[in-house]
Amino acid sequence: MKHRVQKVEAALADAGCDAVLVTNLKNIYYLTGFWGTAGTVFISKNRRLFLTDARYSLLAEQAITGFDIIETRSALAEIAKIIKDDKLSVIGFDSEVSYAYYQELTATFTEYRLLALTNFVEKLRMIKDADEVETIRHACQISDRAFLDVLDFIKPGQTTELDVANFLDFRMRKYGASGVSFETIVASGYRSAMPHGVASDKVIQRGEMLTLDFGCYYNHYVSDMTRTVHIGQASDQEREVYEIVLRSNQALIASAKAGVTYRAYDQIAREVIDAAGYGAYFTHGIGHGIGLDIHEVPYFGKSDDTIKAGMVLTDEPGIYLENKYGVRIEDDLLITEDGCEVLTLAPKELIVLN
Repeated sequence: MKHRVQKVEAALADAGCDAVLVTNLKNIYYLTGFWGTAGTVFISKNRRLFLTDARYSLLAEQAITGFDIIETRSALAEIAKIIKDDKLSVIGFDSEVSYAYYQELTATFTEYRLLALTNFVEKLRMIKDADEVETIRHACQISDRAFLDVLDFIKPGQTTELDVANFLDFRMRKYGASGVSFETIVASGYRSAMPHGVASDKVIQRGEMLTLDFGCYYNHYVSDMTRTVHIGQASDQEREVYEIVLRSNQALIASAKAGVTYRAYDQIAREVIDAAGYGAYFTHGIGHGIGLDIHEVPYFGKSDDTIKAGMVLTDEPGIYLENKYGVRIEDDLLITEDGCEVLTLAPKELIVLN
């Protein structure tokens, strides 16, 4: 964790701060290895403080090195006492805090200028180190295995979307996951045209497309994958739409590498669908970062910022024909200097279940 804290220290000057308060629990885990429900981190050039209450002090002592660990129920007041002679001027803090917490901040740090920082630690989290990559890779392997298993579980005319979601949840847990990384999307037939059609009690029928969008947590890191299969005989149009989405997914895999702009990352996949005449039916962004959160920076739009080696990004094109069906295929990609590595390896050719 030491190198991550050093990155925070190096980033303080660029952010215009002398110190930073970190309260987001996933950011705290990233910096310290502590996983609990109560914690505050304070980092300046001269101090590394971790504050928690009595419930977690023993856990903190076991998990954290390189920080002064302080047991308290009044973290901000304790920090103010400790730093009163440190000659600090500007203290940054996570911008996504409650109004009540912000009021406590302003009441406690009256002698300092407070600066709200958006995605300060999250931007450092964008580049994954080797341990993070291996953990995400393992989470993806769990999802891959669960997908292969669920294909044998689905029985047309009998199995509901909720049955499938529950099967995936427990199967991933069997393979070592601690839980699902988001509410599993299982959408069949006309419901597959809903990009975020979470599982319902609808029975899966023959002649339907079935979209499965799911992932798991493994050792605090996520996987996120989507596969679309067909139940029974697929029509020519359904096969055509599926192949267009697959080509879009693969076009991005072929082109993604360090240096590609956010704008281009989205356009590469979108142009395939546009050229096939279905551009109006691809209604969401191409993807996002993943890591400790299921949705992390970067997000993709019209920015000319560039993706970098070490980012783990999703590639998830889709076509959604309202009241008919939808198709989405999603992979997790590890960006390298000269290409990318696909971490989700479950098959992507159109699978037809009879």
